[in-house]
Amino acid sequence: MIAERIERTIFQELAPRLIHYVPPVKHNQAQGLVARVYEQMIRDFQLVPPLTVHSPVPKLLAGVWAATRESVVSGPASRVQREAVIEAVSRINTCPFCVDVHSIALHGASEHDLADVIARGEDEKIADPQLRALVQWAAATRTPGARILRHPPLSPADAAQIIGSALMFHYINRPVNVFLDESPLPPMTRGLKGVAKRLAGSVIGRRTLQNTPSPGDSLSLLPEAPLPEEFQWARSNPYVAGAWARFAAVVEEAGRKALPEEVQALVSAHVNAWNGEEMGISRGWVEGAIAGIREEYKPAARLTLLSALASHQVDEGVINAFRVHQPKDADLVAAVAWASFTATRRISRWLYLPGD
Repeated sequence: MIAERIERTIFQELAPRLIHYVPPVKHNQAQGLVARVYEQMIRDFQLVPPLTVHSPVPKLLAGVWAATRESVVSGPASRVQREAVIEAVSRINTCPFCVDVHSIALHGASEHDLADVIARGEDEKIADPQLRALVQWAAATRTPGARILRHPPLSPADAAQIIGSALMFHYINRPVNVFLDESPLPPMTRGLKGVAKRLAGSVIGRRTLQNTPSPGDSLSLLPEAPLPEEFQWARSNPYVAGAWARFAAVVEEAGRKALPEEVQALVSAHVNAWNGEEMGISRGWVEGAIAGIREEYKPAARLTLLSALASHQVDEGVINAFRVHQPKDADLVAAVAWASFTATRRISRWLYLPGD
């Protein structure tokens, strides 16, 4: 009970302070769909900032939660395996916040060496051959054509949840880089990060990983939707497939409301030509890409291109320029979400099920 009270204080009072640019809906002020989502999150997981940052767009929050719950949180696939995959994906996406969070989760499962090795990028040192293969697969998910992607080390029973977990964090890493601090750890502890992560794991990581809610509850939050072609890897698991279908539908709806068609077309064209490569330190490629569109659309195009392909380069100036034309929090969240999901769609096309 004491641990649960500590968790509640951390996630409901302290964690929202890690979010920049948009205030999430507070737990005690949530209504309607947001309140229903928060109720499930508290019961099955926690009110974590990478998800609650979506709360200015209630249907988007529900979609993100559904895909996260059914891919990452519920169901039979090993949570340790899923957390290891998520940490590796977060590392290749340069998302230090998510690396720390999921390292903490692995420490909570007493997988101390595994958490540390993945964080350092020393995947070959993972002792367990199955975990080593899974982490190496996750680390290759931005390398289309890699042999391990064609022959994934996944069991047919768990493949949808493992792939879903990897893709969920190809999505989540992007808005986290835009909206959240670099680490969930207090600044005074970051000099002793290894010790701090182990302690955090013992306090808040253990219960979260031990909680195994029944699959499917999140699907009632949103209406049914068709599963897009690039997410056919989910078809073997009806809960994962249903969640990703709903997520795709609400993201596309949010993008249409927040972004001009010209911006969506420009970003889609650039993302569809991307093959997982780093875009480099300079943002010259962005300015070149948006040079031909109307002046009033350039801030939205700049924000969405960066969110999709170099999210760690989004800064206050990019955000402020977007808000000149679109000041609403909902538009900002929707724009970043749509761009992040567009990149996730691209990566999904590179992944295969066992036997495909």
